[in-house]
Amino acid sequence: MILTDYHIHTPLCQHATGEPRAYFASAADRGLQQICFTDHAPAHDGFDPTNRMVMEQFPGYLDNVGQLQNSEQLSVLLGIEADFYPGAITFQPDWIESHPFDLVIGSVHYIDDWGFDNPATKDSWKSVDVTGAWRKYFKLVAELADSALYDIVGHLDLPKKFDYRPADTDIREMATPALDRIAAAGMSIELNTAGLRKPCNEIYPSPLLLELAFEREIPIVFASDAHSPEEVAYAFDKALDLALAAGYTNYLTYSERKTQVRPLPNRSS
Repeated sequence: MILTDYHIHTPLCQHATGEPRAYFASAADRGLQQICFTDHAPAHDGFDPTNRMVMEQFPGYLDNVGQLQNSEQLSVLLGIEADFYPGAITFQPDWIESHPFDLVIGSVHYIDDWGFDNPATKDSWKSVDVTGAWRKYFKLVAELADSALYDIVGHLDLPKKFDYRPADTDIREMATPALDRIAAAGMSIELNTAGLRKPCNEIYPSPLLLELAFEREIPIVFASDAHSPEEVAYAFDKALDLALAAGYTNYLTYSERKTQVRPLPNRSS
């Protein structure tokens, strides 16, 4: 089994339920050895205030995670999911470096001023140029990689959440430059099982994108993107199958933003 879950939220993001201790207990019950809390980073400029903690709440986040880090039952890492957007580059470099994160997920949730994965604005997909939106998204992912701020790319093909997708040939063409730059940056990507709980009904990323990532030797981590305790390690058996089918034999673990390679379990054994 996969023993790490590197994408777990808390109620501070304003759209998750259950206190950190409940996520910890759920992970222990599922036999995990290590988890990382990665709630949405606060923003200095008021960016996307309905989906993240405010700066004054961040010390409480550190305390909540810290209270769970002395257990011998389960290793708990401190992480953050930091949004890449135009204003981030003026604040995040110094802020990230000033805190003892074990890993930092970089994510794109906005195309211009459109929160494209927000259920409140999902009807916008009916009227936009879907291929054009995806193209803008992958350009932002490429810029995210170039920034050298983050360790892991979160939910690589998040625009598919509501099941609006371009043709695979277009996805391959637009994603290839972003994947090249992720590889050049030495970043990993997550196998994020939250997509199985969304209308797209597919892990992030798709088999196509994961195969392209494997060709570029981009490492992987496993992530549930849990927003409630029962979602911890959700469908990790399916994520393992996806990784093995793409050719992966290893995955990464993190500590203090340094990596270690771990062998994937063999599903046939």
